[in-house]
Amino acid sequence: MQIKRREFLKAAGAGIFLAATGHISFGRERSSQKPNIVLCMADDQGWGDMAYNGHPVLKTPNFDAMAAEALRFDRCYAAAPVCSPTRGSVMTGRHPNRFGCFKWGHTLRPKEITVAEALKKAGYVTGHFGKWHLGSVRKGSPVNPGASGFDEWFSAPNFFDNDPILSREGIAVQTKGESSMVTVDAAIEFIRKHAKTPQPFLAVVWFGSPHNPHRAIKEDAALYADQKKNFQHFYGEITGMDRAFGKLRKELNNLGIRENTILWYCSDNGGLPKVGTTGGRGHKGQIYEGGLRVPAILEWPARIPKPRTTDVPCNTVDIYPTLLQIAGVQMDNQPPLDGISLVRLINGRMRIRPKPMGFWDHPTKGIGTPSATWMAELLEAQKAGDEIGNRARLRMDAGQIVKQYPEDSFPGHAAWLDWPWKLHRIQNNNGNVKLELYNLANDPKEQKDLLTQETERVNAMKAQLETWLASVVRSLNGKDY
Repeated sequence: MQIKRREFLKAAGAGIFLAATGHISFGRERSSQKPNIVLCMADDQGWGDMAYNGHPVLKTPNFDAMAAEALRFDRCYAAAPVCSPTRGSVMTGRHPNRFGCFKWGHTLRPKEITVAEALKKAGYVTGHFGKWHLGSVRKGSPVNPGASGFDEWFSAPNFFDNDPILSREGIAVQTKGESSMVTVDAAIEFIRKHAKTPQPFLAVVWFGSPHNPHRAIKEDAALYADQKKNFQHFYGEITGMDRAFGKLRKELNNLGIRENTILWYCSDNGGLPKVGTTGGRGHKGQIYEGGLRVPAILEWPARIPKPRTTDVPCNTVDIYPTLLQIAGVQMDNQPPLDGISLVRLINGRMRIRPKPMGFWDHPTKGIGTPSATWMAELLEAQKAGDEIGNRARLRMDAGQIVKQYPEDSFPGHAAWLDWPWKLHRIQNNNGNVKLELYNLANDPKEQKDLLTQETERVNAMKAQLETWLASVVRSLNGKDY
């Protein structure tokens, strides 16, 4: 039997409260006046892995076109330097350590409330397509997309390459085609079905590219024949993703719904070492700018009629509260949010971020989730009449809180960004703490440590950071539910 997240939530008395501020008006395409929403996310694309951000080799004509016509975020951050946690931040508006999603392969908790669940209350039909990586994609799991608020889903447990096996509401399906196009085609099928109905839709489209190993199709790799082979495939995967994204964007126009559809694109962490181009020091897996800064664009012609670029710092945790305010949905008993609504920014009235943002790379290790192997295993099991296959893949323990963490010790690498100042707090295994302070406006590559020159600022920011970290640990220990 399918385990529904709403059953977990009802039992827990969980819900959402969001104070809606500011005036919002919408287009007239639907009687509901609520926009359609399409959230797209790349897997391991760095801030500099875009032609519009100055990459000298990459060909990303469709991303470039949207960046030239929409709201371009020049300083957008992933909530975490790796994939699963950032995806959890999009779903919840919360830092992923609050619900124990420390690294890749960790799950949501069933008691967390997702943007899909919240928007369903506002009348949305919801769909997820592509990489999930927040739990299982098998029937009966408390953390599959269906149990997390999605009415329809065609999903993979992790990144996937060409000709992937994906899960359609728990049924393994062998597909054919370039991986990003397979993802977009599934999303377009969903969008076409719901485009002309009175009910608005949420489509979450999470690509599996350009995650390692890079396997571009021949035509895309050929565009970079003058590059080394590994770059041919890395660049080719991004170009393949760009082409699929362009098809999606064009379809919104063809269906006559582009005007009042929010199309929001970003990546899940900073760039890859060796092949990627980051937005600063470091790379994927690190709390320095290169591991967190990502490309991001938001298109909504009804509300953003002219292109513009913003350097107001934004974060993937902001997506959730922004969409809830736009949809006009309020729910009770919201656990602490780390994100803020960007409605004022969308309306052109936010010049500075009103709230700092915190980061925390906890030293807990990731959990391997080999999508190709597990999906092939599920396909074979279902051919033999076993709908579930390996029961261990269900992650039935996802809601259990079996460990209590000390609320006065914060191991790993954390940071507090109060633009333009960024304070790093690095706690080693012995409990020793090292601090670093950078002025990102003057030193975007975080090379000049101003710790000893800004003692008063350091003390204030350290206190704020540690207060936030203690709040995160209280959530981690289950005190929000």
